[in-house]
Amino acid sequence: MPAPSGFTYRQRGDGSVVITHHGRAAATLRGTRAARFLAEADAEAGDPQEVMARWTGNYRRGNERTARDHPRNRR
Repeated sequence: MPAPSGFTYRQRGDGSVVITHHGRAAATLRGTRAARFLAEADAEAGDPQEVMARWTGNYRRGNERTARDHPRNRR
């Protein structure tokens, strides 16, 4: 599985954070969620791309093969 890429974030003056993926808004975080995201993204604990992918929900969940093999999806 390739590493996530194409994510950026920008903190607005009102404290909210906008996460974009390839130039399109993927999530807007406000209040305590924005503060928690900034603390996690600024920490050197891991890849910031993976942090943003997780916060936007844009990451693989490991069930793609199961869904592909389901009888409803076979053709």
